[in-house]
Amino acid sequence: MRFFPLYFLPIIFFASCRKDVGSVNFGNYPANVGKIMSASCAVSGCHNNKSFEAASGLNLESWQSMFAGSNSGSPVIPYSSKFSALCYYINTYPELGLQNTPTMPLNAKPLSYDQVKTINDWINAGAPDVNGRVMWAENSQRKKLYAVNQGCDVVTVFDSQTQLPMRFIEVGNKPGVPESPHHVRVSPDGKYWYVIFINNNIMQKFSCEDDSYVGSIPLSPAAAGTGVANAFDWNTFVITKDSKKAYVVSWTQSGKVAAVDLENLKLIHYQGGFTTPHAVCLNKDETKLYVGAQTGNYITEIDTGFTNSIDISLENGVLPSSMSSLDIHDMILSPDGNNLFITCQKSNEVRVYNIPTATVNAVIATGYYPQEIVYSKGTNQYFVSCPYDSSSFGGNSMGVITRINAAGLNATKVKCGYQPHGIAVDENKKLLYVVSRNVQSSGPPPHHTSQCGGRNGFVNFIDLNTFSVTAKKYEMSVDPYFIYPRP
Repeated sequence: MRFFPLYFLPIIFFASCRKDVGSVNFGNYPANVGKIMSASCAVSGCHNNKSFEAASGLNLESWQSMFAGSNSGSPVIPYSSKFSALCYYINTYPELGLQNTPTMPLNAKPLSYDQVKTINDWINAGAPDVNGRVMWAENSQRKKLYAVNQGCDVVTVFDSQTQLPMRFIEVGNKPGVPESPHHVRVSPDGKYWYVIFINNNIMQKFSCEDDSYVGSIPLSPAAAGTGVANAFDWNTFVITKDSKKAYVVSWTQSGKVAAVDLENLKLIHYQGGFTTPHAVCLNKDETKLYVGAQTGNYITEIDTGFTNSIDISLENGVLPSSMSSLDIHDMILSPDGNNLFITCQKSNEVRVYNIPTATVNAVIATGYYPQEIVYSKGTNQYFVSCPYDSSSFGGNSMGVITRINAAGLNATKVKCGYQPHGIAVDENKKLLYVVSRNVQSSGPPPHHTSQCGGRNGFVNFIDLNTFSVTAKKYEMSVDPYFIYPRP
């Protein structure tokens, strides 16, 4: 045992009692960002713990509270300052992007150019916390939902856990040219998501793990480099259960159907001869493809080898016709594989086509102008979006969701959103996502400016158990049209 001389004890005592000097923690923000937030944003009467509820529900006291979102959704989108509303309200410099009013901080000196640029640069780097953590990046198997925004060539990615917009992924390959992404789906294995465009002849492939771009797939011989005329107006597609192939429909007067190899990014087959085709579905064993005629009363059944096809009327005893009557928009196969549930936008109904008997065995009235249809396994119900229904509930409403009980085929409606179109079931959270286009000036005014002109749309949520609209409503980009969940 060693002993120290007594004259060393004061040195040891004072050394052990000396206060450690460390860096200040600014709400877990990086220091340069935290200083701006704490001095100008998370202050009394604004976005701090005590005042945030009266300030659009946005709490900037800490990095964690910021990512709890606001009344309008996510104020900060990692890696994308141009789609982060926070940047619009603090910016007074045109060269740094969009500007919205009222300028923040409210009734105070605006942030300097360097301060705004510091925030922008931080967000473009992922908006990490003081330890470098990027929000929503830690789980590659995260449950997500993907929504196309036709007016801005972006896909909004939602986090299933919080329902907040978590990423805005820019899509397309024609800079400066609107390509209008129209349809998005996730492969059944949950590994990739795919998007097609009205104004492009390609399908793009992205990884679901980190939403990074993988590659493009030609949808016409021209896109494959043969010089044959383009089709364009690619509007709907379906993916096989093994996630290896997709069948894509081009909505034109001389419509086309393309089959593509999703693994090798190749066009397999390209066939014309369809009149304004819209909606596509596979039968249970994936030997037959069904394509709807958006002008007419019929669907076309095609074998997936593309050797034979037949037009099938959805009016028993009436011949197939391309005269506008039923006008198919969407279709879905029933879980048992026996029936196609088909939305008919002209006749305001869902028609149930029985595949074994080749007859329509039920007609179900919906709201006005039915569009998309989805199925909830957890509730055994179908849901249909009706974006132009203004009479079912009166007032300034524009759009309803029709619910169809699969057991009895009885229908009920609920008012939801403004021009609701895309719908998706989140079985884990027992929610129906409803994306509203909101393209008419009579709709709700957007909270913030759009990057590309037009009016921002938004997303509402319906509780699947109660069929009631929840209080949440989050803003998206321009003209959100279709949404699809990661399984």
